[in-house]
Amino acid sequence: MKPHIHGITLNPLKCTGCTNCIKLCPTEAIRVKNGKAKIIEEKCIHCGTCLHVCPFNAFTGITHDLKDIFQYPYKIALLDPVLYSQFSESISPSKIIDTIRDYGFDDVYDLSMGSHIITEFTKNHIEKNPDLSVISSVCPAILRLIQLRFHGLIKNILPIISPAEIVASIIRKKAIKELNLSDREIGIFYISPCTAQIFNFQYPLGKKTSNVNGVLSIKSLFLMISKNLKAFDNDTYFTPSGDAIDWARVEGESKSLGIREYLAIDGIENVVEVLEEIESNKIKDLKFIECRACTNGCVGGCLTVENPFVAMNRVRRLAEKYDSYPAKIEEESFDNFLFSEPIPELYATKLDLDFAKAIEKLMEIEKVLELLPQIDCGACGSPSCRALAEDIVLGHAKLSDCMVDLKYK
Repeated sequence: MKPHIHGITLNPLKCTGCTNCIKLCPTEAIRVKNGKAKIIEEKCIHCGTCLHVCPFNAFTGITHDLKDIFQYPYKIALLDPVLYSQFSESISPSKIIDTIRDYGFDDVYDLSMGSHIITEFTKNHIEKNPDLSVISSVCPAILRLIQLRFHGLIKNILPIISPAEIVASIIRKKAIKELNLSDREIGIFYISPCTAQIFNFQYPLGKKTSNVNGVLSIKSLFLMISKNLKAFDNDTYFTPSGDAIDWARVEGESKSLGIREYLAIDGIENVVEVLEEIESNKIKDLKFIECRACTNGCVGGCLTVENPFVAMNRVRRLAEKYDSYPAKIEEESFDNFLFSEPIPELYATKLDLDFAKAIEKLMEIEKVLELLPQIDCGACGSPSCRALAEDIVLGHAKLSDCMVDLKYK
């Protein structure tokens, strides 16, 4: 199975150059040139905002196809609890799981085990670092945002891998040991609500390699399950963790810690605003900060089908229903899941490798910016006048791209 190099792709046949995407991309990672959008991969955080805002569905997430699972003799589905929220409450999680098994998966797990392990580690980490505002490491889009824009907050990131990676690691070892399988015979597929997870499994943060072999979208599983759902003689005995299910919505992770000094933020624009205030010490006295790029948390992911507010309400009720069920936990040490690799700072735009030349180009950008109208209309194909000035200095655009009457004309 060939790895993909990016989590999002653009169909140029559907793109009309409307500029919706460039105006709303939180990291200015999109340009429109010759009437078509283009993603600047170095700036992209894979948040999926472009998928949400494009009226022509020109952007799509690059996931695997369901048929790809049959390349592996032993196939495991790793469910995000968001999947449960896509169906009406008359369709129980056990029926969803049975349908997935019936399609061809040999085993099915959800993220309860990993979520519980992270909760216990977070409590210990907060206790050992009382002066540090710990930032959740669950949302890959937020981690990449911090890498690109908030270098001073990298030290605040909780140094543990995601729930999906934790569970994938445990179940892979278990399958090898109990079923006498080789590593290559096992295919673990994560059912993802968002594009950020796609990129994260290709290039995992905090570790060298991922235990996840592929990513399927919740949208594709929803269609398959809806088509094949039937009455099973005996439903799977399903005892999920209510706390883990609640992680599918914003604040679920924070509530599981049992503390009051936390802040939970959803929506990438809101996250950027809050992180700016935290970095400048305007927001203090927080023990934990939960940031989710999508509206209402993972239930608002761009690979889902249900309205995020409806899905969030279903998650709440499911969490309450299964509140008395603790997560099934394997005996594992936290050390097995801590970051083994440092989180590097990323620089989306290097004006020049030579520091002196970079300063010269920065001054040139300021001069070009004075010629521009400062209205950030996006008509030029760049998201702002400053971005256009930068593009001009770097040779990716020219002054005549501005469609407004300029001072130099």
